[in-house]
Amino acid sequence: MAPAVVQMVAESAAKDYKKESATARLLGSGTAGIAELAIFHPVDTTAKRLMSNQGKVTSISRLNEVVFKDKAHAPALRKFTSLFPGLGYAAGYKVLQRIYKYGGQPFARDYLALHHGTTFDSMFGPGNGKAIMHATAGSIIGIGEIILLPLDVLKIKRQTNPEAFRSRGFFRIVADEGMGLYRGAGWTAARNAPGSFALFGGSAAAKQYLYKLEDYNKASWGQNFVASIAGAAASLLVSAPLDVVKTRIQNRNFEVKESGFSIVGRMAREEGFTSFFKGLTPKLLMTGPKLVFSFWLAQTLIPAFGQVV
Repeated sequence: MAPAVVQMVAESAAKDYKKESATARLLGSGTAGIAELAIFHPVDTTAKRLMSNQGKVTSISRLNEVVFKDKAHAPALRKFTSLFPGLGYAAGYKVLQRIYKYGGQPFARDYLALHHGTTFDSMFGPGNGKAIMHATAGSIIGIGEIILLPLDVLKIKRQTNPEAFRSRGFFRIVADEGMGLYRGAGWTAARNAPGSFALFGGSAAAKQYLYKLEDYNKASWGQNFVASIAGAAASLLVSAPLDVVKTRIQNRNFEVKESGFSIVGRMAREEGFTSFFKGLTPKLLMTGPKLVFSFWLAQTLIPAFGQVV
């Protein structure tokens, strides 16, 4: 007897609604953010310092100076601890960012599914529509991420330009700089929109087309891992040029008012086109795993917590 053929019907985007509780989303995304911070903060510092370097790194000794700054010739332990500047700002920013992005995207997805799910289905088809809806929800959340920009600015300055603080504390800096802490907000939104679209879209595409999953929450930890690699790689490649510009805007002394377009022009003239991809290799090799790890953990834990809370 010939085996029965089971026809897979793609789930409608309009039905992709309220898969887990708000508590599960908070716990899963928060745990992912804390775990990522504990493991990868030194990696983030290294990547930011390489992106902020405006010269060419032509030797190991120069690389040592760029990464470890004034601790370049210190003992190994002092060098390692120098990669943990701004940990307080990093903790606040990274955990809130992951809760907002990984925990917030499902709420944006719910809204789109409830109010526009049939539109996504009619425009792209049931399977395609659901994947693109996940990506669009990610892009919306990515743009809104600029609300956390002041913490990101302070974290980056601590990592790359600690002299900008001049012994001032957090509240003193907020009082002195005010809305200046939102400098680069436009460039950040321009980076986050396609970056987050690619992150959630790449993951959704892997689950939709590679694993043929009707319910993305049913993905195994291994499937989530592969989907996270797809999303993270797409996100880093798409957002790399704008990320370099954003980092240079944010790492300067507070009184410097150079615009993003001015930085783009100077980079093109003085450093060439490849300068827009500075730090991409360490980001793919080091920051890439960090994003894969946290995204994989969030995608795995949110449905898991959804089974118990």
